Amino acid sequence: MKTDRTYYLISPEVLKSDIVEETYSGNTFGVYSAMTEILSGGTGGSSLLTGLTIPIVFTQSFNDLGYYTPFDGYIIQKDVVNNFVYSGNPNNGFEVFVYNTSDRDFKKFLQLADYVIDWGDGSSTQKINETAPTYLSHTFPFAGDFEIKITQSNPWGVTEVKKVITVPMVGATIPNPDGTITFTPQGGSWAGTPLSYDYIFEGDAENNIQYQISSNHTQVPFVVSGFTTSQLTSLSSYGSVRYATNVPIFQNGQLLGVIDEITTDYTAYTINDIEYYDYPDGTTIFIENSSGITANDISVSAITKQEVLLDMVSSPEIQSEVFIDRGKNSAFEGLERLGEVDNIGDLTRYGYGFYKINEN
Repeated sequence: MKTDRTYYLISPEVLKSDIVEETYSGNTFGVYSAMTEILSGGTGGSSLLTGLTIPIVFTQSFNDLGYYTPFDGYIIQKDVVNNFVYSGNPNNGFEVFVYNTSDRDFKKFLQLADYVIDWGDGSSTQKINETAPTYLSHTFPFAGDFEIKITQSNPWGVTEVKKVITVPMVGATIPNPDGTITFTPQGGSWAGTPLSYDYIFEGDAENNIQYQISSNHTQVPFVVSGFTTSQLTSLSSYGSVRYATNVPIFQNGQLLGVIDEITTDYTAYTINDIEYYDYPDGTTIFIENSSGITANDISVSAITKQEVLLDMVSSPEIQSEVFIDRGKNSAFEGLERLGEVDNIGDLTRYGYGFYKINEN
C-alpha cells in the first residue's frame, strides 16, 4: 500500500510576512528571530504566530476506498505479553478470582520470568504463572476501590497491567474494566521510560451509529476549504454568452449550479452547494459547509478490506486463484521462532541459517 508523506519546513525565511518589526532612524523593517522566540515570545509564553493555516493535500479519490468484503471471522489478539481477567464470588462480594490470560504457554520467551500480582490492599504479592483456567483467589479485608496489578519482566522490558475493582463486587460500576497497560523498555533510547495507555479508551470504537457521527465530537456544520481545479466549464451555456451570471444550469433535470459573479479579480460560482472561486493566476479554491460523518454515511456491520482489492469499486471476477505463503513477518518474528528452538544445535541449524551465530 502506498503511503504519502508531506513535509513542512518551519523556518523564518519561509514566512510570507514579518513577525517582528524594528524601527531604526525612522525606518521600520522586519527582522529575523529565533524560532524558539517566535513560538514562545507572546503573552504567557504563547506563540507570536496567529491565524496559521497548513494545507493538507488529498490525492485520493473514491477508487482508493477499495472494495469491501464481508468479515471472514478470523481475528485474534496478537502478542498478549501480559493480561488478566477477574470475576467475583456471587456468594462473597469481597472475594475476587484472577485469571492470567497471557500467551505464556505459546511464547516460550515469556517463561523467562515470573508474573507477580499485587492485590492493592497492602497484602503480600503472589506469583501467578499458571494461565487460565487456573486462577488465584483473594479476599479483601474491607470495602473500597483496589488496584490489582500484574507485573512481568523479560529481557526486553517490564509490562504492568492495572485494573481497578470495587468491593464488594455487587452492583459496582467499573470505570475501565479492561485496565491500563504500561511498558518500560530495558534498553535503547527509551530505556527506563514508561509508556502506558488504556486498553479501551475514548478513541476506541463504540459500535453504534450515534456515537460515531461528527456532531457528537465537534460543532456542525463546519467550513471545509482548500485548493482544487476549476469546475467552471460545467456551467457553460450554448449561445453567444457562454458564461452568464445568475443563470441556473440544470443537468438531468436537477439543478447543477450557477455562476454568481464574474470580476477582473475572480469568478465565483456554486456547484452542488459548493462555492468555487477561480483566480486569474489559475488558482481555484472551494468553500463548503460540512456536517462531517452523519448517520446516513455509516452502518453497523463487520467489514474488512483486502489490500489486493484497492482501486476496485465493484466485486472482482475470479477466474483462477493462487495462494502465496509469504511466511512470518512481524516485530516479534525472531522471538517467536525461538519458541521452536530447544538447544544450541537447533539454533545453528534452524531455518537454513536464519540465526547468525558468532563463534569466538
